Amino acid sequence: MARPQVFLTRRWPDAVEARLMERYDVVVNRSDRQLGLFQFREALRRYDAVLPCATDHFTEETLDVPGARARILASMGTGHGHICTAAAARMGMIVTHTPDVVSECIADLAMTLMLMVARRTGEGEREIRAGRWTGWRPTHLVGTRVSGKVLGLVGFGRVGQAVARRAHHGFGMDVIVVDPRTIPAGTLAATGARQVASLAELLPQCDVVSLHCPGGPQTRQMIGGAEFDLMRPGAFLVNTADAGLIDEHALIQALSFDTIGGAALDLCDGGPRIAPALLECDNLVMLPQMGNATREAREAMGERVMANLDDFFEGRDPRDRVT
Repeated sequence: MARPQVFLTRRWPDAVEARLMERYDVVVNRSDRQLGLFQFREALRRYDAVLPCATDHFTEETLDVPGARARILASMGTGHGHICTAAAARMGMIVTHTPDVVSECIADLAMTLMLMVARRTGEGEREIRAGRWTGWRPTHLVGTRVSGKVLGLVGFGRVGQAVARRAHHGFGMDVIVVDPRTIPAGTLAATGARQVASLAELLPQCDVVSLHCPGGPQTRQMIGGAEFDLMRPGAFLVNTADAGLIDEHALIQALSFDTIGGAALDLCDGGPRIAPALLECDNLVMLPQMGNATREAREAMGERVMANLDDFFEGRDPRDRVT
């Protein structure tokens, strides 16, 4: 019996690719460059399964492929906002993702970004590399202490809780959370956290605000001009979640006019095309989507995709089914 044919939109870690090839007939985008609408539509026509990543946008137009062969989009990533799940459902395609396995690594990076922006480490490294450092002086690159400050978490799922543990137990931070769900008292107590009713209530109380909620139409640009005005003048915004959560124009204004103390982003809304005005903001730290960029996380993500594929092709409901 012929093995299912699957298409990888990007390269995976070698060890995981090898294990996938043991089970399936695999075609890989070996150029490892971003594909576009035409290539995605062609993959849906030709293969039994397509394995996209978070940067592959399977829109309603992309998925409108009459007679498509693919019946599962097994995405490598926690989020699924890059896939129009309603259109996939109409086409009879199952969508899966890879929850659970990246939470600790993303939480590590959130703390990294928090420290980088508060202590101005990006500015310091740029100064050294440019040969502009003239030596220590009392007023040079004075930043903000993180220990003992108030941390606001927008979203208190797995990643938010992992950040809260690090911040509270490691840095003695007070933690405030906002989440559409009522968080169990025991979960809050584990990090000394308290839940507030709204973002507007949370923002004025925090020295650092860290975003850990899903992307999509309901949360797009949830942090805009009005929200920046509610933040403390010296507060910092950290985002390791979806880039679309932040109104980029409002962020540029807030950073340029010192409405807030600074921001640290693991990704920008334009992807690799960064707005020139952002590059001019010294009080901004930017990383190229590194939240789950550890060997452990990437291999675990690949294994989770394979587990979903195995479920599907062996007639079981995939364990991480979104739709």
